[in-house]
Amino acid sequence: MPTAAPTTQVLIVGSGPTGLTLACDLARRSVDVRIIEKSTGFPRSSRAKGPNPRSLEVLDDLGVVDRVLAAGSAPLPMRKYRNGLPIADADPFETSRPTPDTPHDRPWLIAQWRLEEILRDRLAEYGVHVELGAEATGLTTDRDSVTVGLADGRSIGARYAVGCDGAHSPVRKLLGIPFEGKTNEEQVMVCGDVEVDGLDRGYWHQWFDEDGAVMLCPIPGTRSGWWFQAGPERDRAGAPVPPSLESFRWLFAKHTGLPGTRLTQATLLSTYRVNERMVDRYRVGRVLLAGDAAHVHSVAGGLGMNTGIQDAFNLGWKLARVVTGQADPGLLDTYEEERLPVASWTLGITSERLRVTLDAIRQPGGGLDAAVTGETTGLGLGYRWSSLSPAGSTTRLRAGDRAPDAPCRNAGTGLPTRLFEAFAGPHFTLLGFGPGTADALRATEAAYGDAVQAYGVDAGGPADLADDAGHARTAYGIEPGTDTLVLVRPDNHVGLIAPAADSQAVGAYMDHLSGTAFRRL
Repeated sequence: MPTAAPTTQVLIVGSGPTGLTLACDLARRSVDVRIIEKSTGFPRSSRAKGPNPRSLEVLDDLGVVDRVLAAGSAPLPMRKYRNGLPIADADPFETSRPTPDTPHDRPWLIAQWRLEEILRDRLAEYGVHVELGAEATGLTTDRDSVTVGLADGRSIGARYAVGCDGAHSPVRKLLGIPFEGKTNEEQVMVCGDVEVDGLDRGYWHQWFDEDGAVMLCPIPGTRSGWWFQAGPERDRAGAPVPPSLESFRWLFAKHTGLPGTRLTQATLLSTYRVNERMVDRYRVGRVLLAGDAAHVHSVAGGLGMNTGIQDAFNLGWKLARVVTGQADPGLLDTYEEERLPVASWTLGITSERLRVTLDAIRQPGGGLDAAVTGETTGLGLGYRWSSLSPAGSTTRLRAGDRAPDAPCRNAGTGLPTRLFEAFAGPHFTLLGFGPGTADALRATEAAYGDAVQAYGVDAGGPADLADDAGHARTAYGIEPGTDTLVLVRPDNHVGLIAPAADSQAVGAYMDHLSGTAFRRL
């Protein structure tokens, strides 16, 4: 396939949550981006049940979290049955509360197709629309561009391409990147969207017995829609029976003791096998991978879609800096450096949570709440090992950690605000704790303009953030009387922590990002 002249800066293949998150992030940075989808219509997939707290923070930064919260619902308590009878209710988030540094304390239930609609609407606000019926079948690269060939004979040239095209990723296969791991043929579920009469929509119902299970969770935003998951019916040879309304009714009647006719309109049918696979690299020249194209794992803990969203948020600002000439292409190597270990960790934690959950449901009163831990929130993941995380720490944070939120007051207007409001957008954010940081804040604003937005925290300036209750200093581990600079990356991770006296630290970090050679600071 001959190469085509680039018609866009970035081409994204695949319009699921990962691809849409990346497209929104690039578009708001004024990057010319196209996003293609092989389907001729937008899929109405309900596979993922919603964003976890860290992904909600990403969606907050992208300006859509209010829409997501309005379209979904908080996680429901789980009602567990044995021999058809309810024996226990569990709410794994019953004691969770938002804190000053963590505004989202729990995941959010929303159908994947509805989340995708919200992200598509946001993308359209930037004038970008998903191009349907465009199936990637070929891939060629040269020194300056990449060309993606389509099944209809067309081709699209771009400076960079990103495969966000799922576990069966054509982009990954065209790159020849192995997808190492295993498939467990014994751990199988049949899934679909159904309508059910007579069940209380205030619960996620879970029937477990010695030879199977049925789980029904109401789909937010629908009057009678439910997510159906079950261990499959098997034929005489022991093979799973393909999902259908009839097999769903049979499973429902068998495990619940209720009439199977209460289930109607089974759609979006699929058979799920536990796959644990990942790539050994995220980038080959001008082509990168994100989301399920790079890693798949057990659904336990709900980290699949969320890991993809967070892949995209890590990649977006780096790719934007490269294509707009603000950074050397070597910056893209830090995407793999930071996210590949996260993928490996995710395979490990989901495998462990699956084992714990399977053990739990064998006991009366056990259920899917066993899969939930503090680790599945995504809030504890950071990049301390990264070459973008130079040495520097406070009593609570190190470079590479997630940058926490905190309620503050705008010293000029007197109005309440939050650190997350300061972070939101495509810029770096420099926080200067204490009056001794005033000179560094002014110098940074003068040197970098809109690329770095500087805020004093009780630094004595008219545009300061007033930390009246001390939440910001507490969240960042800044001791009283200490003057400290904290540079926050566009993906809301800490880039740099330095004493105010180190007046060259911020400039050195920003120059490092723009330089022609990458090395640890």
